[in-house]
Amino acid sequence: MASTAVQSVPLRDEGGARTIAHAFRETVERSPDRVAVRTKDDELSLTWAELRDRVDALAGGLAALGVKRGDTVALMLGNRPEFHIADLAAMTLGATPFSIYATSSPEQIAYVVSDAEARVALVEEALLPNFSAARADLPALEHLIVLEGERGEGTTAWADVEGSDPDFDADPHWQAVEPEDLLTLIYTSGTTGPPKGVQLVHRNVVAATHSIRELIRFPEGARVISWLPNAHIAERAAHHYIPIVFGLTVTTCYDPRQIAAYLPAVRPQWFFAVPRIWEKLKSGLEAMLAGLEGEAGEKAHAALAAAKQKVELEQAGQPVPEALAAAVAAADEQMFAPLRHQLG
Repeated sequence: MASTAVQSVPLRDEGGARTIAHAFRETVERSPDRVAVRTKDDELSLTWAELRDRVDALAGGLAALGVKRGDTVALMLGNRPEFHIADLAAMTLGATPFSIYATSSPEQIAYVVSDAEARVALVEEALLPNFSAARADLPALEHLIVLEGERGEGTTAWADVEGSDPDFDADPHWQAVEPEDLLTLIYTSGTTGPPKGVQLVHRNVVAATHSIRELIRFPEGARVISWLPNAHIAERAAHHYIPIVFGLTVTTCYDPRQIAAYLPAVRPQWFFAVPRIWEKLKSGLEAMLAGLEGEAGEKAHAALAAAKQKVELEQAGQPVPEALAAAVAAADEQMFAPLRHQLG
């Protein structure tokens, strides 16, 4: 496996879980009835306890196929609840799940799966054509599990795997996971040659989640939206690992082009996005404000100027005059708060 190891970061004693696998179980015990992952319309909604049950049922089926600690499992799934089930199921067994970009060509899929030495892959039907085309170059791949059901020779229905071993006991498996075990592989874009599989161990990510908590104090039961590619570390950290550790509720957005509609529907307490999204939001707000005329336009521009002045003083470590603070507070109540509500 032509992968690059990342040096482990010493984990401070936070009184927390040793691994992400342990963190998942602690979150289930702490908040069993809180919604863990859902679609926007609640077509599928799972509490943490329900998520655990489905994870264990799939883990048992994967174990029956021979997946064990130290193996790798390929995932080619969009932003949907089943991704979280599959990733956690492999993790429960001590295996290493990794994701493939939905836009990958058959050649790219073949390279990554071969490099990772995966013998099992879980794929959704919409992404199956390219994966099937890649399979001719993947002689070591033994099982291709399709979410929507068996799709031709050499494929297995997800439903035939999940729950196939009703006597499976997950506890010995996840309890055996160690901090230095591989949690996932993050494949680079390959701009300097073939993609490199960056190896992240459980200790890396547990330490990262605690560092992020020091910067962002997540409120109890906070909501986030999963909408970036699962193959990217930003998505996995922000909308998968952090929710697992702190018990956040994840709403999955399958089509990233619909993210603007998800914001007011979900109203996330924390929203992680790439710069281009923030640029689009800013441009939209500026265009709306530019369209205001007369007294409304004058008030809007005055409010923005006051807010900017207040921020500049705060960043410079200088005191904010009471009159300026009062003006910004009034503007926030009358204009900025309604805009935030509209944006979600």
